[in-house]
Amino acid sequence: MTANPFYQRDLLSSKDIGLNEINLILSTAQKMKATSFAKSLTDKIIAHCFFEPSTRTRLSFEAAALRLGAQNIGFANKDVLSIQKGETLHDTMRMIDEYADLIVIRHPKEGAAALAAQIAKHPVINAGDGANQHPTQALIDLFTIQECQSRIDGLSMALVGDLKFARTIHSFTQLCSLYDVRLYFVSPSSLSLPDALCDDLKKRGLPFSFHHTLEEIIPKVDILYLTRIQQERFNVGDYEWVNSPFTLTTSLLQKAKSNLKILHPLPRVDEIAREVDHTPFAYYFEQASNGVCVRQALLHLILNKVAL
Repeated sequence: MTANPFYQRDLLSSKDIGLNEINLILSTAQKMKATSFAKSLTDKIIAHCFFEPSTRTRLSFEAAALRLGAQNIGFANKDVLSIQKGETLHDTMRMIDEYADLIVIRHPKEGAAALAAQIAKHPVINAGDGANQHPTQALIDLFTIQECQSRIDGLSMALVGDLKFARTIHSFTQLCSLYDVRLYFVSPSSLSLPDALCDDLKKRGLPFSFHHTLEEIIPKVDILYLTRIQQERFNVGDYEWVNSPFTLTTSLLQKAKSNLKILHPLPRVDEIAREVDHTPFAYYFEQASNGVCVRQALLHLILNKVAL
């Protein structure tokens, strides 16, 4: 049995997690993936509150809860809520807290998960709040990298696309700062990584650089992490002006390292050509599949006093 620092704890940001805690999550997820565990949450109810569209995050959280024996309640569309009648987010979350043992929330407003955590007496997991944070996706990314590369320290990784609004990139970058890695940021200049995140990386002494083409970084990296332009975060005119010039094709991979793996939090739009799916470099569908075991690990740790 392992001491469990996550029991009854919120998970709102990647900043909330230290290296030892990451290691506990990843090792627990590996056990979950390798073995069929007894259902540890048979007396629990998980509320999945998705005020914003989701496929992988919502369904993998629900699958994780069901595999652990929990019951699921919640919604995938804010249009079914009394918010449409004028109810505040505060009152909605206060009532949901009465019905469940843990709340998973996705919301288009930055800070919504933190507000929910202030209101609820039960633990809250942030499943994405605007352009701010998506900590569980970052943990899935680390688990996947460790799985496909057998390590994290010593790797070179490129993060490509919308680095300004992509909450997956923000959370992942913060976790990367705890490791010995080299980061390459590739984006349109208007969608660069926010200054505050760059400052954090500098303080931690993590080497990174900015680039504007895929060609110059592909031969250098072990992980190529692409993300779509977050069209919903800005107006249509701006989207058309800034739409990413980066589309990964098989021809661009001719000079890639043999161990390169391509990640993407999905959904993709046009940043990865379908032909890339059939190369040995593609690992984004495995990455999405890993969402279940990592979220199983988190639910188990938060709702059980003792870790596996």
